[in-house]
Amino acid sequence: MSISQLDVQQNQKLYRENHYPDFSQFGYGVIRKLGCNQAGGRTIYLADDLKSQRKVVIKEFSLASNIFDWSGVRVYERERDILQKLNHPRIPCYLGSFETATSFCLVQEYKSASCLGISRNFQPGEIKKIALSILEILVYLQQQNTPIIHLDIKPDNILVDENLNAYLVDFGLARTKNERKSFSTLVAGTPGFVPPEEYSGDLLTEASDLYSLGVTLICLLTQTRSADIHQLMDDGRHFLWKNLLTPISHDLRLWLRKMVAPSRKRRYVNAKAALKALESIQLIGQGQQRGNFSTVSERNRLITMVGWGTVSALAVIATNVLMLQPEDRIFLEVQIDQELELMPVTANSKLE
Repeated sequence: MSISQLDVQQNQKLYRENHYPDFSQFGYGVIRKLGCNQAGGRTIYLADDLKSQRKVVIKEFSLASNIFDWSGVRVYERERDILQKLNHPRIPCYLGSFETATSFCLVQEYKSASCLGISRNFQPGEIKKIALSILEILVYLQQQNTPIIHLDIKPDNILVDENLNAYLVDFGLARTKNERKSFSTLVAGTPGFVPPEEYSGDLLTEASDLYSLGVTLICLLTQTRSADIHQLMDDGRHFLWKNLLTPISHDLRLWLRKMVAPSRKRRYVNAKAALKALESIQLIGQGQQRGNFSTVSERNRLITMVGWGTVSALAVIATNVLMLQPEDRIFLEVQIDQELELMPVTANSKLE
């Protein structure tokens, strides 16, 4: 018996003992399970490439699942086809694929990084670095001949290494720009992270992924799990900004509001524009609580600074804001915030 045959037999025994699938005939040995999506019949394994001895990731799409349907095959094929076209250092590269009697499997490069879905306490500077890192990946995707929309950006699909370099994974729901979703099919993606245009079947644009990234950053700022993101939203899917736990600057708050505007026309036009805007934003500083007016002291300070005449004018504007559609209302609120930021202090102004 050859050494290679002996190795295969030993590996097969190990896999049976650990209840892992045996991929040794395809050149891979499973080390451990990294994650599982029972609803989708998908399991992710860390494995060894038996030839090169380097670690790889194998995503198995099971055909044996009781809840399997052929949409899983389409997800597998879509991810495989898209990954083969991409070449970016922070998108784990496609290494191959194979089929077993009960599953389809994708093989990707392994990155030594942890999932953002694991609860961690990030500082504003760290969150900004992660945001810039993801935006750089989105710029790459959006600059393809046919721009690619990931459509499933959330903490669970972002990996971050010890240097806060972010990696984007799971392209199973990705589509191309201006691809319209049929009303007859279910909405893809994770509730709370899905851009509103996905629900209405409108065309997808570069701004679609910005919404999901904005929601992801809000999760990090509030230390909220993906499954609990609805707790930060009202019935109209508008975010309750007072729930932000981490003190952030007024400019960063405005940037986030624009990222998650319900209307894609109110967001940044693409990742490049959002990246440029974020690069120059300070994280903390004066005005970090503006826009909330959560205390009587803040309201009194505003009245003293801008005068009763200006406040009366703002009251008229606020009345008009309430008559707008929700998606336009939040955008105008941002504009009012910006106007307040630019108002001069009069000679008679007094601060408490």
